[in-house]
Amino acid sequence: MSLASPGGGDHLVVSVKGAGSEADGTFEVRCHPGGGSHPDVSGACRALDRNTRWGRDAFVPVPDGSVCTMRYGGPATARVTGRWAGRAVDATFDRSNGCEIARWDRFVPLLPAVGPAARRPAGR
Repeated sequence: MSLASPGGGDHLVVSVKGAGSEADGTFEVRCHPGGGSHPDVSGACRALDRNTRWGRDAFVPVPDGSVCTMRYGGPATARVTGRWAGRAVDATFDRSNGCEIARWDRFVPLLPAVGPAARRPAGR
């Protein structure tokens, strides 16, 4: 089953800072069909599809008042803009606590693997 939006047009721009020289930069991702300058277009599209539930915002931020571990995941930040599953996207990511780290890690490899996730073998 394809998660492509009716009319297509799934296109995102991912800007990453503080994740390391090879991971930092601005990349385009198009899905359904895949394309763009992202270093792993097919993996990025799989991560997006895995996190998409129709009628819900795949990029919803961590809710205010969430109880999160006070764990710092490093200085990496990301901004994702564009259109996904028929919705406009303008989402920011960081690794400032356990909830934000988990939210970031759900989108790997759309977002680069950093910290312990970077040391896991591919596909895990």
